[in-house]
Amino acid sequence: MNIWNEMFNKAKQVQNARTISPFIDAGGVAAAILTASNNIYVGVCIDTSSSLGMCAERNAIANMITNGESKITKVLAIMPDGKVGPPCGACREFMMQLDKDSKDIDVLMNYDTLETVKLGDLCPIWWTDSRLN
Repeated sequence: MNIWNEMFNKAKQVQNARTISPFIDAGGVAAAILTASNNIYVGVCIDTSSSLGMCAERNAIANMITNGESKITKVLAIMPDGKVGPPCGACREFMMQLDKDSKDIDVLMNYDTLETVKLGDLCPIWWTDSRLN
């Protein structure tokens, strides 16, 4: 099994769309990240009525940081329709700020073809390149 399959399967295991309260839905999107230490962390989206929620990618990153890591090498997100999709702008920005090499994170764009793109290609001319170098 390749690493993308393993990541996809781990994210799929936690994806479980549900209503938590009249104000919060969770689990419609699931994400998995692979770290430089080859650990996989997962998370789900938490959508709130007041926009204080958290995307699945940032939830997975919080899990990673809680466990003492901070360098991501790969990321994927499974959308409610079961297909993978790119991270939103807030998640892209969060990942870019983690490490000077974040631009090299592989983002899975198509699970069937295993097409990837570098996070740096999704964030061209990033506003703080000089601060990390």
